Amino acid sequence: MTHVDTKNQGNHRRRRNRQYIIAEILNVAKDGAPKTQIMYGANLSFAQLGAYVSLLVKSELLEAVKKDEKIIYKTTSSGFKYLESYEEIKRLLREERKRTIRVCSNSYKLF
Repeated sequence: MTHVDTKNQGNHRRRRNRQYIIAEILNVAKDGAPKTQIMYGANLSFAQLGAYVSLLVKSELLEAVKKDEKIIYKTTSSGFKYLESYEEIKRLLREERKRTIRVCSNSYKLF
């Protein structure tokens, strides 16, 4: 299983984008989680949670499963593929940023 580290992405005061929030929800729900656990784990309001869970269930990235008379949400195989792709995109962007910084710092040495 792939784990996406969504907690250590720099300054937590920055606005989180939709892809980041989806990755957080899918991480929390990997082994199955009730809505409240997802809400607190992904740091969402109840209204935000409802909108995202609905979207993710419709998109088949999350599934609702009845367990002991309670509904829990689990990340689907498509959800795990999303997490893997998200992590790969983050890696590529980090590499590009490092390359850009290197090029910029080298160009300053020319002057």
